[in-house]
Amino acid sequence: GTATDIKNQTANVLKKVDDLLAQANTDKSKLLTSSIWLKDISRDFKDMNDVWNGWVDPNNKPVRATVEANMAREQLLIEVQVTAATE
Repeated sequence: GTATDIKNQTANVLKKVDDLLAQANTDKSKLLTSSIWLKDISRDFKDMNDVWNGWVDPNNKPVRATVEANMAREQLLIEVQVTAATE
């Protein structure tokens, strides 16, 4: 099932990002951009950002936009989209 707190949802989404990047023969060290949507930015930004900062490659932090948005599914607190280079 889906985690109910922002830290675990963020960690789970970033694990999925890692898996998808690997399938494309790339990784987070080659990220170019990232968009993050939070259900409640005032409540969840700090905790999401803590998890993000622990995950992102410190030598290649992508351009990032983070905004608040209504989610397609009630239980979702976060959605992430990234673009990465492949070479």
